[in-house]
Parts: sequence; structure tokens; C-alpha cells
Amino acid sequence: MTTAFYSDERCFWHGGGNYAFTLPVGGLVQPMPAGLPENPETKRRLRNLIEVTGLSRHLAMRGAEAATDAELARVHPESYLASFKAMSDAGGGELGLRTPFGRGGYEIAALSAGLATAALRAVLTGDVQNAYALSRPPGHHCLPDFPNGFCLLNNIGVAVRAAQAEGLVRRVAVIDWDVHHGNGTEAVFWEDPEVLTISLHQDRNYPMDTGGLDAMGGGAGLAANLNLPLPPGTGHAGYLYAMDRVVLPALERFRPEVIIVACGFDAAAVDPLGRMLATAETFRALTARVMDAADRLCDGRLVLVHEGGYSEVYVPFCGHAVLEQLSAAPVSAPDPLADTLAKRQPDARFDAFVAGWIDDAAGRLGL
Repeated sequence: MTTAFYSDERCFWHGGGNYAFTLPVGGLVQPMPAGLPENPETKRRLRNLIEVTGLSRHLAMRGAEAATDAELARVHPESYLASFKAMSDAGGGELGLRTPFGRGGYEIAALSAGLATAALRAVLTGDVQNAYALSRPPGHHCLPDFPNGFCLLNNIGVAVRAAQAEGLVRRVAVIDWDVHHGNGTEAVFWEDPEVLTISLHQDRNYPMDTGGLDAMGGGAGLAANLNLPLPPGTGHAGYLYAMDRVVLPALERFRPEVIIVACGFDAAAVDPLGRMLATAETFRALTARVMDAADRLCDGRLVLVHEGGYSEVYVPFCGHAVLEQLSAAPVSAPDPLADTLAKRQPDARFDAFVAGWIDDAAGRLGL
């Protein structure tokens, strides 16, 4: 098995603007050094950790070219791309909601999309078995013409449309386990019956007005979009039950040619933007289940694209666990919070409540 890892230092140079956490600085909001929660250190520290442990020696470490204008235009209107490029060239600014960028932001976002595109292309051509793209800025909140939630271009959307245009794939499944609803990816593929999108997310976190069970796609794409909002505090057992009860049956029914995961780590227990109590072992186990599904359904073809995750200390351990599982490498980075987080998992009564919540949702989704 060969696992490719795509990254580029330039993606860490994306600037987050004059924010303090999620609030614009001004009035009584004092500036803070970190700015937005979406800062480079969660990603850079993941790459650093795999180098320090030696896991990188078991991966095909790669870079990629930026997505081309033609590739971006398959997802985003020319008018949006032109506005983004002009503002980027002029020194930066902000389009949409919570999506500030500096000079060169357009090129960095295109590079982020290019990492995802190259990872998908490598898997579909048989160059590698699976791949991980350390994309930044993230992409799953970016609608075709409206960037939001730190996302400036829809990385997975660009990658899928490029692969389809090249004749490499037709039926694609996208699983989003970021703690926030993948509203941008949903919008890109809303009417496409050949792209199944499944979002597992904390109920009414972000965006608060999207991600409901009743949003199942439109037109020819009806029933090809599935949302599973989960209650705060879902925890390790709840996430695995959601995977077994909803995600895996949906994949079996759809029969994709490749599986892509929008891999956010903000469902982790110590993340400042989520309240879901997942652990590094949760993400390892989710990855194992998706790998098994990929083996059964699409010859193991699997791509993970990095999305959210805002604990600079903990995201690297979650990502390392995922990459250990993907590559089957004999290298580990023991979770320093494992004992603490195990004690904070939901009790049996709450696990039963979550299971009932998921069973009800599965019935309403026809699974």
C-alpha cells in the first residue's frame, strides 16, 4: 500500500486578517496574536509531527501545482473568481463571511485546491492506493459564489469536477466528518445524482440554518445529499454508531468509484469550535471503517482532504492517527490526552440517547 501526503509551505502563509477568534477587531474587541482560529499552526504542527515521528518516511511526500483557472471555473463563476483575484492583487480584503485574505490569497487558495486535485488524480490513476491532502485554506463551506467559514474555494468540488472532466471517474462519494455542516460541498453537488454527499456535523453549530435532515438534494440529485446532525457531546461511540448505521449503508447503496473524506478534526473534545468529545482514536476508527468500505466498493480508492480543526496541540495527534491507519506504517504518536478524554466520554445512558437519535434520523433518511 502506498499513501501519498500532499502539502505545501505556501499554504501556511495564507493570512487570516484582523480578527480576534471569530470577531472582527474593533470597538471593545481587542486584537489577539492568533487572529482567526483557522491559523497555520494546526496544519504545520501536523506536518512537523509526522516528520519527527518518522511517519513521513512511510508516506509519498508530495507537492502539487495550483488548480488552473479552467479547473476553478467548473465550480466557481467567473465573476466570483475575478473579484477574488482583483482583491487579492490589490492587497487583500474579505469576500463573503469570515474569509479574510492578504495579497496573494487567490494563488494560495488555488494551490490548496490543487493539492486536493492532485491527490484525487493520483488515486484514480492508480499511482497510489490512498492519499491525504493537507489543504489550507479549507473548502467545505465555500459555495460556488459565496465564500464563508474560512473557506475561499471549494477544494473537493474543484478536485471532483477536474477528475470527472478528465474521464477518471463518474460516481463519487464525499463523506464530511468536520464538526460543521459542509454547506458549500452540498451546494456544489445539490442537483448531481452522481456525487453522493454525506455530512456528519454538530446540530446547529455552523451554519446554524443549514444541515437539516430534510435537505436531501434537488432535481436529479434528490436523495444524493444526506445530512446527519448530531447532538452536542456525541462522543466516540456515537460517531462510530453514526458511521455504521448511516454512512456505510448509504455507501453500499450508492456504490461509488472513489470515496473522498472532508477530514475536519474539530469534532475533537478539546476543539474551541465544537462540543463533540471525539478523540484521536475516534478518527482512527472512522478511517478504518471508510477504508474497509473503499476496499469493498471501489478497490480501496480513498482520498482525505483536510478541513477544520482548531486545537493546535491536539489536531496533530488526530491527523497522525488517521495517517497511521491509512498507511499501515509501524509508527505511532501516542495520544497525550487519551486517559483524560476517555474519562470524559458520555455514559451509557447518553450513548443510548445518541443511538436513538441516529436511528430516528436513519429512518427518516430511508436507511
